[in-house]
Amino acid sequence: MKDHLYTNHIIEEKMNIGGIPTLLLRPKDAKEPMPTLLFYHGWSSNKESQRMRGFIYAAVGYQVFLPDAIYHGERNPIDYIPENGQYFWEAILKNMEESKLLTERIIQEFHGDPHKLFIGGSSMGGFTAAGVFTHNPQIKALVVFNGSCAWRKSNVLLMKDNDLELKTKEKKTLERALELDPMNHLEKLKDRDILMIHGDADSSVSIESQRLFFRKMQALNKDKGRVKLIEYPNLNHYITTNMMEDSIVWLKNR
Repeated sequence: MKDHLYTNHIIEEKMNIGGIPTLLLRPKDAKEPMPTLLFYHGWSSNKESQRMRGFIYAAVGYQVFLPDAIYHGERNPIDYIPENGQYFWEAILKNMEESKLLTERIIQEFHGDPHKLFIGGSSMGGFTAAGVFTHNPQIKALVVFNGSCAWRKSNVLLMKDNDLELKTKEKKTLERALELDPMNHLEKLKDRDILMIHGDADSSVSIESQRLFFRKMQALNKDKGRVKLIEYPNLNHYITTNMMEDSIVWLKNR
């Protein structure tokens, strides 16, 4: 299934890639192979809500893929209530599993440049992007908006804030997620390019997990500039225009 929408400079296609509803945006006259960004949305969001961000990245030269996570968008969405936050890690693990297919198709069928394959996401999508990046060395750089690269610490904070009690199945899902936690695989991240952008007043995903991860990576890397944390003072769980500009400057220099 494909649905084409055109602007003067950007082509937008709505498609299904291996069962994953996805929006694709790319510059109309881009030369192949194209630098490509795979970008994941947050909890209770969907691919359409990331559409303008996709347009911005496409406008500066990237081919952008925006997939729906399970329980979101076109994939049997569930209401946003604290109890349903128990599906949070299941959605992240499914995103990670599906990322293998997406990255393969990006290169093989959509002419993505295998040397300029980037990944990013916001909130839950930032958790996802961090996990995919950790376990896929082919991806060149990572951008995380208001997410986490230290999952165990974030989970402690999230569970405490929402006062949730996990069932047996959900505990197993969490155990699997914590096995894949980027903090447990720092050697895989050594000397790789990571940008974290976060509001220091974020009440949904605490910035403390990113500060912890940043300290660990700074101690590990010889080149301290490979990992960067940009903190926005007094900002809650939002992405601003300046944050978008930060990410574009970072990616253009990779």
